[in-house]
Amino acid sequence: QVQLVESGGGLVQPGGSLRLSCAASGRDFRFYTMGWYRQAPGKERELVARIFSGGITNYADSAKGRFTISRDNGKNTVYLQMNSLKPDDAAVYYCNAKQFNMDYWGQGTQVTVSS
Repeated sequence: QVQLVESGGGLVQPGGSLRLSCAASGRDFRFYTMGWYRQAPGKERELVARIFSGGITNYADSAKGRFTISRDNGKNTVYLQMNSLKPDDAAVYYCNAKQFNMDYWGQGTQVTVSS
């Protein structure tokens, strides 16, 4: 069993930055594929970025060049550095952990981008 706790969301002006963190409990964090997803009101949840156990990363087109996902296996934590934020980035951001048929979600953290 893995528990995920996100933090770092908040209100930021367009063009600003935020860093989201996701702390994971449980064993074998380093073997999980960790991802950040987001869901805006009235829209489906979508993948923003993910990082595999070996460190390879994938990004949604909307995140490329602005967001960076990273992980610290010693701290059981995954991060999402978000720069040049736009109003379209506003959403609830969820942390996800996957391994084989196991799939875990955090409770989400709100990101609001507004002047």
